Amino acid sequence: MVLIPVQDTSLAPAPGIPFRSELDPQDTWDLSTLFPHDQAWYEALHAYEKQTEQIPSFRATLGSSAENLADYLDFSQALGILEERLHYYSDLRQTEDEGDNPARTMTGRFMMVAAKAEAAASWVIPEIQAIPDAVMTGFLEHPRLGEYRIYLKKLLWYKPYILSDREERLLALHAEGENLPAEAFSVLTNVDLDFGTLDTPAGKRPLSQSTWSVFMENPDRNLRRQAYQAFYRPFEAHKTTLAALYGGAVKQNVIKARIRGFPSARAAHLFPDAIPEAVYDNLVSTIGAHLTPLHRYYSLRKRVLGLDALRHYDVYVPLVPKAIKKTSWNEAVDLISAALEPLGEEYGQALRAGLLGRWADRYENKGKRSGAFSAGTYRGDPYILMNYKEDSIRDVFTLAHEGGHSMHSLYAARSNPFMHYGYTIFEAEVASTFNEELLFRYLRDHADTQELAMYVINKRVDDLLATLYRQTMFAEFEQQTHALEEGGTPLTVEVLRSAYRALLTKYFGPEMILEEQSDLEGLRIPHFYRAFYVYKYATGISASLALAERVLSGGEQERRDYVTFLRSGGSRFPIDSLKLAGVDMASPGPVEAACQVFARLVDELVAYF
Repeated sequence: MVLIPVQDTSLAPAPGIPFRSELDPQDTWDLSTLFPHDQAWYEALHAYEKQTEQIPSFRATLGSSAENLADYLDFSQALGILEERLHYYSDLRQTEDEGDNPARTMTGRFMMVAAKAEAAASWVIPEIQAIPDAVMTGFLEHPRLGEYRIYLKKLLWYKPYILSDREERLLALHAEGENLPAEAFSVLTNVDLDFGTLDTPAGKRPLSQSTWSVFMENPDRNLRRQAYQAFYRPFEAHKTTLAALYGGAVKQNVIKARIRGFPSARAAHLFPDAIPEAVYDNLVSTIGAHLTPLHRYYSLRKRVLGLDALRHYDVYVPLVPKAIKKTSWNEAVDLISAALEPLGEEYGQALRAGLLGRWADRYENKGKRSGAFSAGTYRGDPYILMNYKEDSIRDVFTLAHEGGHSMHSLYAARSNPFMHYGYTIFEAEVASTFNEELLFRYLRDHADTQELAMYVINKRVDDLLATLYRQTMFAEFEQQTHALEEGGTPLTVEVLRSAYRALLTKYFGPEMILEEQSDLEGLRIPHFYRAFYVYKYATGISASLALAERVLSGGEQERRDYVTFLRSGGSRFPIDSLKLAGVDMASPGPVEAACQVFARLVDELVAYF
């Protein structure tokens, strides 16, 4: 019998933030489409572990016939579906409360078993790669390999960088420890760091990773300054640890790239999606050439807020504060549903039912992972983690964003075999920011006052700034830190802070006066632990702006083209799948056009004020 550890209830909640057990179940996700309860998960983990023992029995058979290869792939697919369910359930359970020992135990147990399975299967890819090209060409025509053709062709793409059986096994055994820097960062910043409370006109309010954005949007500048200083105080106290964690993650990226023979860590991370490094360089250079509208916006912000000096804690507060209003969860779903009507009835009904049902974990609780994400699987619901706040319209856009990811997952899972249903992050950020653009246009066009319309425009400017410019700044930082490591420069606290401060100065321009602790921001960004990921936000928003214009100004064919893109899953490399929808990300045009959209919106704000 498999035993589940007893829940640890020793943690006390911070003031104002409830325990998980105090939430209304309707406001939490229902993970039963993965497993009905933890006991079932443990039983499935045991079954998974037993099944992995069969992996060696297929060794030295894959190249002997198409039937043998198909037999293994059938087995591997069934095992992969179970593995995905196990992984997502344990991970989602842990995000509910990062300090919950039973959930952390589940994640640890899964990682241990999965690492053993990966090591046991380390021979598979080299063995498939060793099949002569002529033989593989014949295999791919066999009817039993029909649903695996795309998977196999993509697998062959990796052939130049696949190592020997022994080397692959060593890398697989090492995999269990690769997440330690990210895991330690998450525990430190989400559980151990205490940001305290702040005195506000409404009484004491908790400061946390989730409430930080609300404080930064508050019109009371003194409160923003206090929140800023209080928020960065724990990061300052742990700056050496944070630098060591991030430096360790970068070092791992560099070492793995060198082991496989890639020219750089960046090349290694772009290779799986067949993204030319020129696309990354083009993004950074194009944005760098269009910083004038960004600096103009910061100048406007300084003037409208009536400031002698623009500070780092002044860049998030809305310029039209009277338009701020509370939006309940159900009201947010109504707005999103109306905005996404151009995508058709099927899309709208499925998303609405999920958001009003149990796809989403809606509100913050003690220890819950900060931020938001979508977690789509082949067999389960496309779950959404939120820390929704009714007094932040930003969270309405975040919900539309994550809903775009979830619908992308739903379409991809329903339209493809498991082995290639998964789309890339490069494509994912298109589906999410596309929804944000449609929501923006709906709110702007249906505003009943000019003030509300300008508030929405200001909100869109801030969002484009965060997605297009800010994520490109992050991408530059990642490029620089990895290049420093590859060049032999240790990533000390001073090196990291200096590099990040130079980028802050470049992007914020001459109006900004940075705080002493401003460059600590570079040590608190969780996305940096997924190397060369953030640039996809910027390329994604560029593609989605072009596609939104195409769908809204087009007809049924343009809508179908976009849905075809959502259904494509992992059946093509991302640049090719986006061409299906009608945009070419291999050209500089979409990024330049996105910068022009930003500039026009800034012009509207300047004219209004």
